[in-house]
Amino acid sequence: MTETDAPAPSRIVRVAAFDVDGTLTRRDCVVPFLRQVAGTRQLVQQMLQQGVDISRAAARRDRDALKEASAMAAFGGRPLEVVEIEATLFAQSVFETGLRGDVVDSLRAHQSRGDTVVLVSASFEVYLRPLAQLLGADDVLAARLEVDSDGVLTGRLAGANCRGPEKVRRLHGWLDERAGGRAAVHVTAYGDSKGDRELLADADDAHWVGRGKMPG
Repeated sequence: MTETDAPAPSRIVRVAAFDVDGTLTRRDCVVPFLRQVAGTRQLVQQMLQQGVDISRAAARRDRDALKEASAMAAFGGRPLEVVEIEATLFAQSVFETGLRGDVVDSLRAHQSRGDTVVLVSASFEVYLRPLAQLLGADDVLAARLEVDSDGVLTGRLAGANCRGPEKVRRLHGWLDERAGGRAAVHVTAYGDSKGDRELLADADDAHWVGRGKMPG
């Protein structure tokens, strides 16, 4: 078969975008992973050393600032390859015991129809990549950790936290690169929290899977 005879790559027509914590999983994954990497005692000690900044972020209910502070406490100075080992183990544990069966069934239904499945989450990409592989998802848009030239985590996020409007921005950017833009694709979205409102509002077909009423 010549290059001109080779089949064209399949065009992305339908995308299913899934939040992770509380949507695909039965509970939050961020704090358990921080504890697995750093240990509860060390994590608390490191965060207490940031006392003023943590207190201010908590008082403002600034989830992004709290995420950055906890990432610094847990990951700062750790080699990426070491954290990736912990991330793979953590993803396996979540896959085996931490998923919501009803939402996984929806994910499988999308896959059986040939839809492209993307995880769009404020959880850390470092463990969502191996989880996505286990689920057979096509890609991950999530909170990324900054790595220095020596392969060591700085403790800072690389870019914005993937929450609220940032979820829509990240998904639209991904669609621009992979599918010719948002207008060319039918998007189905699944979410369970206030941080998913914009993603659900942007979707052609939105599924609220939270336990209560969707926040206004």
